[in-house]
Amino acid sequence: MMSDDDWENPFYVAEVPLLMEPKPPEQVPKPALVVLGRFQPFHRGHVALVEAALDYANENGLTSRIVIGSANQLESLENPWTWQERKQMICCWLATHHPTLEVDVVAVPDINDPPNWVEHAEQYHGEAGVLFTSDGPTTDLYRQAGWQVIESPLQDRESWEGWRIRSTLKMLSTVSEKEASISVMVETITEEVAELLWDEVWLKRLAFLGRPFESVG
Repeated sequence: MMSDDDWENPFYVAEVPLLMEPKPPEQVPKPALVVLGRFQPFHRGHVALVEAALDYANENGLTSRIVIGSANQLESLENPWTWQERKQMICCWLATHHPTLEVDVVAVPDINDPPNWVEHAEQYHGEAGVLFTSDGPTTDLYRQAGWQVIESPLQDRESWEGWRIRSTLKMLSTVSEKEASISVMVETITEEVAELLWDEVWLKRLAFLGRPFESVG
């Protein structure tokens, strides 16, 4: 299954066999409020969704767990950052905006089998808790698996589509002036994540990743 905007749809069919990395934890985590996403990169659309989820979790006394999908996808224009790098983006944002809040951040590899996705993902993020999402296909899969699902309305969907943001970042990847690049990035990415992309040279990677972007997740 392929998302058309990658707001939080964590799975799609790959063209080559994938390694099952990372491995699931030895003990299945306790149920929690779960937010799934590919986070390629972690942008302001994701921030809006996560903020709403954290508010809901706080109001209802739930543990919050952010789940990074497509953890084992090969590097490409659609998947330029590893799950470890995406986790660092999320944790950087959390440290800046929610420094005292305990939020789990875990990663789940793709299995190219949407009907069995939830059973697979539960090994990583815990069994039936609450899913907080804006994605229709994800909603359907989790409800069918017995999860409570809280649907959050999309915000600025057209501006915050993942492929559009990656396209802009690819154009910026050859710019040599940090201040100019950051000023453009902060339109769709928070400042601390933009700084991270620049300082870790993760932005420059896009210049070497093949063909131009297409409108895909």
